[in-house]
Amino acid sequence: MISETDRLICVLGMHRSGTSCMTGSLQQAGLFLGNCHTWNPHNKKGNRENQDFVDLNDAVLAANGAAWDKPPTKKVLWSREHRERAQHLLEDNLGEAPLGFKDPRTLLVLQGWKTIFPAIQFVGIVRHPNAVAQSLQRRSDMPREQALLLWYSYNRVLLKEYRRKPFPVLCFDEDEKIFHDKLDQLVANLGLDKNTDDKRFYEDQLKTSDSQLSAARLPWKIKWLYGGLLKVCV
Repeated sequence: MISETDRLICVLGMHRSGTSCMTGSLQQAGLFLGNCHTWNPHNKKGNRENQDFVDLNDAVLAANGAAWDKPPTKKVLWSREHRERAQHLLEDNLGEAPLGFKDPRTLLVLQGWKTIFPAIQFVGIVRHPNAVAQSLQRRSDMPREQALLLWYSYNRVLLKEYRRKPFPVLCFDEDEKIFHDKLDQLVANLGLDKNTDDKRFYEDQLKTSDSQLSAARLPWKIKWLYGGLLKVCV
């Protein structure tokens, strides 16, 4: 059974936006992720995703005629089976250490998780749309226009959720030292253990693209949304 003292921390962010970096850094500070991926061809240190959470989010999206690259166009409904799967998944992983999970798809099915675990804590991360589009093109051969629209769909939910109830949001576009300083503050605010290891999870060379490499102009609504997200970043 889920206890009132249990903690659940969820990392929110668009694909290719630094969510793996943030999650791995929090894991390094004591966040429990369960059985998570620690390597794949596109994330040399792993995307830090627990496949059970990903599979559930995929199932919810599929049941609503959607997918990670085809965001739902109407309210997402969770079936009783999906809610029970989530409940069992949390019960199997919650324990003494705070439990965390990361899957960008969570932004597309967010209300269900909030209903199942009302005390869920969010932390977010955002990255320049051009950098995300470059990375998606490299990883998935996704056209720039499609990638930018996908960035907008995910990050619109992120900003909307922040405005409903603020939570820490970091910017993955900042340089390594500033990013580490803000990660340390985030760790402290979450009550996790500050990393004392000289080896940080995040290394700047792990970035697969850079917003500065692309001077392509952004559609006004995407530029507006990115500007709004920067205003709420810590």
